[in-house]
Parts: sequence; structure tokens; C-alpha cells
Amino acid sequence: MDILPDPMNASGMSPGRRERLALAGLLAPRQGYNATRLDNVRILRTEAVLRDVPVLYRPGAVFVLQGRKQGMLEGEVYLYDEEHYLAVSVPVPFRMESVASAERPLLAVYVEFDMGLAAEIASKVGARRSEASAGRVRGLVSSRMEPEIEDIVLRLLRALRDPVECAVLGAGILRELHYRVLVGPQGGAMIAALQQQGTSGRIVRSLARLRESYNTGISVAALASEAGMSVPSYHVHFKALTGSTPIQYVKAMRLHEARLMIARRDGTIAEVAASVGYASPAQFSRDFKRHFRRTASEEARWVREHLGELD
Repeated sequence: MDILPDPMNASGMSPGRRERLALAGLLAPRQGYNATRLDNVRILRTEAVLRDVPVLYRPGAVFVLQGRKQGMLEGEVYLYDEEHYLAVSVPVPFRMESVASAERPLLAVYVEFDMGLAAEIASKVGARRSEASAGRVRGLVSSRMEPEIEDIVLRLLRALRDPVECAVLGAGILRELHYRVLVGPQGGAMIAALQQQGTSGRIVRSLARLRESYNTGISVAALASEAGMSVPSYHVHFKALTGSTPIQYVKAMRLHEARLMIARRDGTIAEVAASVGYASPAQFSRDFKRHFRRTASEEARWVREHLGELD
């Protein structure tokens, strides 16, 4: 009888995981976010141990190949590590911590969703899901790295190494990755967000509206009216989806956008404050330090040190 080779090496790491890790290390040679040949795919390398860091991810998925991250939102913990990935259906501000070291840096693949492509796939996948299985909209979902996900992440990394392979196969691999996430355990929640149906759908549309107009005057009453809800009902459903009140959510969006602008050196702190909707630079500075626990200048230096130069 033939004896099958042990799929795990001596260190307990499967060949596929070993290859994913090696490819990610080659594709992310420097600290911080490393751009790839695909615009909506970045690879993070960091040696920093982080505690209680505020983050605001755009819709997509995060695959940690080495190290560990976890998000905290409304008392719930979302683990994304070598065995789990994080799917984000709507942008929600939450707190994050991560484990890494110089000997074992954290390596993670960030894929930002093409929302048009995701909606197209959701329309096909959603048609075969019963309403009962669709689930409620959730901003964050942690799911186990199933073999299909491990395989497509490996193929994505292989393609990113070769310019011709990436040009020929990259779009198809990303399309399959969108599909695999949308048929995964978190798929019902993500499809519900993409299809924007029901009460949660009206909140999702409201979030899109806020994304476009976060730097202007925001009236919660107007937002509630647009969503066809009373102000109290709007508050309840908004907080259920995002973990924040509408005003807290807008403030977080403004501060995270300002953080990126300051790190990119897009203007003085006063100019950035005005561009994200603050009438008072002093109020902006107070809110910024309360949120990030560093001044704007300190945070900009921290971002460039740990996350690299942000485009």
C-alpha cells in the first residue's frame, strides 16, 4: 500500500501555508503597507505590537498569513489570524490590537472590494439564498480560513509575483475571491448589505451618503427622514449596524480621513481640519487626540513609521 506524505512539515506548517508566507514576505519587503500590481490589493508587514488602535476599514477582506489581529466592537471580539480572516461589509470604526515581532513580523493581505463587482456577484448568489439564511447585516465578520479561501489567496500571491500572470489572471482571481467570500459563512450578511434591502439596507444607503458628504454639515433629522425613519428609530438601527451613533460615526470618518491627509502631508493641520468639516482647528485637535491618543503631528509620524507612506 502506498503511504501518503505527511501534508505538514516538521514545524507543523502545511506546504501551502509555507508558500503563502514566503510569497507574502517577498511581495512585502518593507515595513508598512506594500502596494502590489493590483490596485485594490496591499500587503502589510509590521513588527509592532499594537494595543487599542482605532481603525476604519473599507469593505473588503483581510487575510493574516503570520501573526494575529483582533478587533473589538461593542464588546464583541473579531479574531483574524492565521486560521481566520476578517470580512468587512460596511465601514465601521472599531478598536484593534495585533501581535508581531522582529523575528516573526505580521504579514497580512488586504483586499478592498470592487463594490460594483461585489454587487453583481451578490445579485446572482443572493438569488439562491433563502431569506432565512441571508442573516442580518453585520459590519464585521470573522470566518475560518477554509481550503477554498486558502487556495485562492495562494493563487493571488503567485499571480502578484509575475507581471504577465497578474495581467492575464489577476482580475479573474479577484473575481473568484469576491465570490468565495460572498458564499462563505459571512456571505449572507455581506449580500444583505450589498443589496440594501429592508431597514438595514436603508442604513447602508445612509452610510454611503455620509461617505460622500462627511465634510459638510450633517443633520441627523435629515438622514432619518431620507431613510424613512423617526430619529429615535434611525439611531437604534444605525448603532446596531455600526456600533456608533450617527454623530460618533461622522466624527470617526472625519478624523480617519484627516489622519491620512496629515500622514500624506496634504496641508497644514488647520487646512486639513477645515477640509474634513471642522470649523475650529482647536476642536479638531482635541477630538483627534482623544480618538487616537496622540496629537496629529505625533500620529502622522507614527503612521509613516508603522504603516509606511500612504498614497
